[in-house]
Amino acid sequence: MDLNRICLLGIFLFISSVNSFPQVGQATSLVTPSSGKPVDNNSSEEPKEQAVPVLPKIYEMRVDANVTNRFARCQITSKVKNLDKKAQEATFSIIIPEQAYISGFIMEIDGKQYEAYVQEKEQAKETYKNAVHSGQAAAHVSVSARDSNRFTVSVNVEPQKKAIFYLKYEELLARQNERYELVINIHPGQPVKQLDVQVNIDESRPLKFVKAPALRSGNEIGKNDDKLSPNAEINHINKTAAVVKFSPDVEKQKQYATDLGTNAENGLAGQFIVQYDVERDPQGGEVLVEGGYFVHFFSPSDLTSLPKQVIFILDTSGSMDGIRITQLKEAMKSILSELKPIDVFSIVEFGSNVKVWNIEKSAVQYRSGFDTWGLNEEQAEEAKHLTEQPIPAPYTASEENIKKAEGVVDQLKAYGGTDIDSALKTGLQIVKKNHEDKKHQPIIVFLTDGEATVGITDTDKITRTVSELNTGKTPIFSLSFGDGADREFLQKISLKNQGFARHIYEAADASLQLQEFYKQISSPLLSNVTFKYASNVTELTRTEFPILFHGRELVVSGQIIDPGFSPSSVEGWSINGPVKLTPVIQNSVGNLERVWAYLSLKQLLEKRDAADDKEAKEGLTQEALRIALKYSFVSDVTSLVVVKPNQTDAVDTEDGSHNDRRYPIIASGFPLSAIASSKKGKPQILSAAASGYYSAPIAPLSPGSSGGGYGGNGGAFGWGVMESIEEDDTYGDRIVGGNSGSKLFIRPSTTYPSTSATASAVAPVEPQPVPIPQSELERLKEKLPWLATILSDDGTIKISAGKFNLGLNETISTQPECPKSPSNAPGTCTLINKCPQIFTQLTDLHVYEKYFCDIQGFAGVCCPK
Repeated sequence: MDLNRICLLGIFLFISSVNSFPQVGQATSLVTPSSGKPVDNNSSEEPKEQAVPVLPKIYEMRVDANVTNRFARCQITSKVKNLDKKAQEATFSIIIPEQAYISGFIMEIDGKQYEAYVQEKEQAKETYKNAVHSGQAAAHVSVSARDSNRFTVSVNVEPQKKAIFYLKYEELLARQNERYELVINIHPGQPVKQLDVQVNIDESRPLKFVKAPALRSGNEIGKNDDKLSPNAEINHINKTAAVVKFSPDVEKQKQYATDLGTNAENGLAGQFIVQYDVERDPQGGEVLVEGGYFVHFFSPSDLTSLPKQVIFILDTSGSMDGIRITQLKEAMKSILSELKPIDVFSIVEFGSNVKVWNIEKSAVQYRSGFDTWGLNEEQAEEAKHLTEQPIPAPYTASEENIKKAEGVVDQLKAYGGTDIDSALKTGLQIVKKNHEDKKHQPIIVFLTDGEATVGITDTDKITRTVSELNTGKTPIFSLSFGDGADREFLQKISLKNQGFARHIYEAADASLQLQEFYKQISSPLLSNVTFKYASNVTELTRTEFPILFHGRELVVSGQIIDPGFSPSSVEGWSINGPVKLTPVIQNSVGNLERVWAYLSLKQLLEKRDAADDKEAKEGLTQEALRIALKYSFVSDVTSLVVVKPNQTDAVDTEDGSHNDRRYPIIASGFPLSAIASSKKGKPQILSAAASGYYSAPIAPLSPGSSGGGYGGNGGAFGWGVMESIEEDDTYGDRIVGGNSGSKLFIRPSTTYPSTSATASAVAPVEPQPVPIPQSELERLKEKLPWLATILSDDGTIKISAGKFNLGLNETISTQPECPKSPSNAPGTCTLINKCPQIFTQLTDLHVYEKYFCDIQGFAGVCCPK
């Protein structure tokens, strides 16, 4: 095995697909190259002689899922044949659920099998660095699905030969809304003559129901559309076992694709769902025992919901303006209607400051922080007075108060920055104010679409402070809205405060996503839940939980030291006070060791993410790595090393919710001295090492070739290595930084022929000056951090009104008047850097666009007179 050729491919999850490797500049269609001809997948005839490549044919795709003890083990098999007269690179790409772990991968090429193995992640990264310099290529497939990961690997297939891919993954099905749900992504990228899905369910408890609802797109909340019914065959073998089959023919696959809103010629692209539930012990749950391991499933049905205290902390900063706040209002009105008369609630909104609403008076009663933006003198004085008022106590969810609360929601307006620290502190103050009330279970629902920009902005400090103040361990459920939110921070603050984080995808169904999330936490059954076992168990997973919600399930697993296993009880606090519940014990229908390993690994990684101490993090990481390697789970600490003919690739996972497109890696053997930072939509290129400015178009390139450029002022010539260019809506000149203050203008070619570039292909052009002094630009980015996210390498910003130069070293002779500045008074159109007095109010792009003006073709802002 040549380890120097290991290449870290991104794990692109999306169910089984094979495509010929796209050339740079072509549309990254999943399967069909732009130069290829479609092929009749129903025909067994070999293609006739033709000048263009023929699409590799997936002649069979099969998904087999075996579910026992709520633990699913899935295998995807994809068989492909290269029908062309020359070798082609076929890519196997699949989407798997975010909570699943890949546990095995085999490629069979021309009858010979190549089996993957799991390797420690940092070792895989190191070998990847070597692969970049050896010219290995990687593909990125334009496919997405929410809450998912992608797996992709490509292999060269000789003419008229076959390749078979086998991928295995495993996951413990989480019970939500009183059911288990197995999600199988299907997206082969072309109609498949033989497409089969079979799900075998074999449980230890009797099945209450088994059903296959309508197919879903994977990027919106599913609807029970009759046209999307899979008409799956469901056979009940006995009271605890069932088999579900789904085998659409080619025409049906095309029809489903059309009904799901995709191209019929690309085949079925969606999710096949199997839902089921089991009869359960109404109190203490069931403990399954087998082979020295046990798993305890706890979801009692004989308990009445606790009354709850809900504090809604809602981000109304400027970035929430427009569709986001409209969707938030729509969702909040629906959620408020779900509150029960026994519940109490509060509404807290935050931007540059925090406001707590008096529901009965439909007015703000308390304000933390003092921001006069948008206020006249009288309003500013009133706002100042509100900082001295007491925080209102929660309000009962009476019919009258719900109606008034809906009016409060209508008054929410988006403006200002994002003071996350003060918002969470205020929420905890409300909980503390109500601490005498032992009946209501406090819950904080915290939603934000951005990062902290006002007050304390250090996320570690915010997490530490909030966790210390949360002495009652009130669960904080964080909702990240859109791509601007700091999801890692929200995940950590929820894990440290007994809750969990969810992502709300920015789409037409965002309000429905919010409502669906609230349903999951709307009915708490028990608080302070503790699982207690006899002393003859070890290696226990988590045994203490702050809260159990109706329709969900708590799961504990461990190892049994001796055969005399006898769990003691589950204790918690119910609506009637403390309770002690005893579970039933029964034999498992299958092996439980992997269920224990899965749970242990998940919880170790969560503890690591929540830990502050570096030494503790390292210890948890090492223990997680030990389990992941022992049980061959591809996780945050491991990568899958794929063995291929004459090559080995280390494959890692990647977020499957994005639908961006990336060109193949192009590498060369001419390393240079400096490398530019690479951000989404921007090229990553090694620039020449000389002072002065550089300007050169990139010559036509192919995978494995290099690009060049002639020096401008310095007169030097240098070769650059183009590592990964991502597609951008405005593909034009780029500036890439080198050392000694050098700049390299990059003008990518629109097409990249298969011939390699040579020095003669690059012609010198006139040098072009760089319009923005770096020191001035850096000062502006420091004052307006959001600017860096929309700033191109050529010094322009792209906003909804178009693409504009910042003009930082320009002198503007005229300043036309504009009707509205951030102070609500008329102003003059001015270059951004010439109006520093409003920097604190330009908190994000959405706020800036409200006051943007075009000043002689440059990006201006309406500056107060």
